[in-house]
Amino acid sequence: MITNLINEQLICLNLKAMTKEEVFVEMIDILHKQGRVSDKQQFLVDIHAREELGNTGFEDGVALPHAKSAAVSEPAVAIGVSRSGIEYGAEDGLPSKLFFMIASPDGGANHHIEVLAELSSKLIEDGFIEAFLAAKSEKDALALLLEKTETEDAPAAENGFLIGVTGCPAGVAHTYLAAEALEKGAKELGYEIKVETNGSIGVKNSPTAEEIERAEAIIVSCDKQVDMARFAGKRLIKTGVKAPIKDAKGLIDQALAAPQYQTSADDAPTEKESKVNQARSDLYCYLMNGVSHMIPFVVTGGLLIALALAIGGQPTEAGMAIPDGSMWNKVLDVGVVAFTLMIPILAGYIAYAIADRPALAPGLIGGWIANNGSFYGAEAGTGFIGAIVAGLLVGYFVKFIVTRNYHKFIQPLVPIMIAPITGSLFISSLFIFVIGAPIASLMDGLNAMLTSMSTGNVVLLGIVLGGMAGFDMGGPFNKVAFLFSVGMIASGQTQFMGAMACAIPVAPLGMALATVIGRKFDIFEESEIEAGKASGAMGLVGISEGAIPFAAQDPMSVIPANVLGSMVAAVMAFSFGITNSVAHGGPVVALLGAMNKPILALACMAAGAVVTALVAVSLKKMRQGKSQPKTAVA
Repeated sequence: MITNLINEQLICLNLKAMTKEEVFVEMIDILHKQGRVSDKQQFLVDIHAREELGNTGFEDGVALPHAKSAAVSEPAVAIGVSRSGIEYGAEDGLPSKLFFMIASPDGGANHHIEVLAELSSKLIEDGFIEAFLAAKSEKDALALLLEKTETEDAPAAENGFLIGVTGCPAGVAHTYLAAEALEKGAKELGYEIKVETNGSIGVKNSPTAEEIERAEAIIVSCDKQVDMARFAGKRLIKTGVKAPIKDAKGLIDQALAAPQYQTSADDAPTEKESKVNQARSDLYCYLMNGVSHMIPFVVTGGLLIALALAIGGQPTEAGMAIPDGSMWNKVLDVGVVAFTLMIPILAGYIAYAIADRPALAPGLIGGWIANNGSFYGAEAGTGFIGAIVAGLLVGYFVKFIVTRNYHKFIQPLVPIMIAPITGSLFISSLFIFVIGAPIASLMDGLNAMLTSMSTGNVVLLGIVLGGMAGFDMGGPFNKVAFLFSVGMIASGQTQFMGAMACAIPVAPLGMALATVIGRKFDIFEESEIEAGKASGAMGLVGISEGAIPFAAQDPMSVIPANVLGSMVAAVMAFSFGITNSVAHGGPVVALLGAMNKPILALACMAAGAVVTALVAVSLKKMRQGKSQPKTAVA
């Protein structure tokens, strides 16, 4: 495939570009000159659209920008080398020097995926990247790329047969890099291996029942939901997708020594630790499935709302408002639609990960009801926490329903009618009649508590108000604190909204900063790093929901960090006597003149964001360190 898509004219060993954007433009120009791209501007737009789904900068100075586009007249790969290196947002925090830009026609075959898979075999070779960067001419570079790998020194596959499974949330580069690493490691150890890839073009190379039966061990390196039940009774290890890229042979050795994987609830007591680890791993995959589907809605909605408010918004007593008749009102409306959908999407795809398609509709319905307090008489819904609860409850309930034994005439109706209807009635009844009343009472109680504290110690009030602001980002705690502060504006006490305005942006700004700091520690997924950029933009205009993807994926690390940072910002705001006369928060409010001490207000927000970032990184690093020895074996 590579030989059909590349030639010497598509290689540039001395890029002039100094930024990521300039790299895109220069390499697209190479493709255009060779007649592979007809519309340079459109292809650049499509490249950016792909980058928004996940940064294509990887370790060891390699970046793989790619896109399927109507602007591509003929599939091709352009290769560029930057001698000085480009800040590309790579996962290891190092500059990128070697760029493979893959252009694939829209509607055609999945050339970009096939080429990524083929390139993976070269990139995983020891010394290939260094050799390519040292190439003296385009001819030498092409020859190195097309050179067949010497395999005669590798041991024969005489020790047995292995099975691998790889998959990343985006389903692109890491999926195939991990697969190549497993194949290389197995060969060096003298094993035959078959690796299933769960990529963006679907599941490929799945093992048969006979192959699973004769496998010595299974290595599942996947950050997305896969069918684990088929591996029951086999020695199995489960890790993230990055693990084999770093140490494939070590994983294979661990898998060969692992206990037999069990899916039954009747496992022997000696398997208790394995079951606990597997349950945790499965729960992570369920949450990841929901979060990965939610992120595009968060990014789209958040950035559109941020753009509309930043450009077209004006501070008023009722909050940031866009004048009637402005085009920005339409932009705002589209963003609100995306934001409205993101919570149901989170719940729906968590349920889908647990019980497949029959759980999707009730999961979406449950998420919508959870996020809409009007169903159960509350002023605000349960936010992302309620969505996670709804998704898990629906998923397990529907899974129970579909696994019962039914008459052969009823069985076909179970996945399309019985399970969706019963699941929807189950979760709606639960929220409306069981969960709803306590939530409404909780909100009333919290409001009464804040009212009683309003004349007390401002430090204590700042701790409570800030903590509520950072806890659930749009949920009942956040909404109660916000509505209380808005109500106090009417009575002339604008200091409460001043503290709230400083606390609101801390979570999204803090998590955006955390993704920058956390790159060198390898504690954030590629999708999280991209979400961090959108989170930062949302934080600037006071949209706390930008931090939801991080809290949904790792609540034990992110929520405490958000709470602490928001507390710091609110206490500082009270201490400095900061006031705010509009019902909105974030740096945009301070910059537009609605706050009495804008510089100090910005300092409060910055301090809170730094605290959130440092605490989040520290907690994630601690949790990562504790989990690594235990989660290796499933």
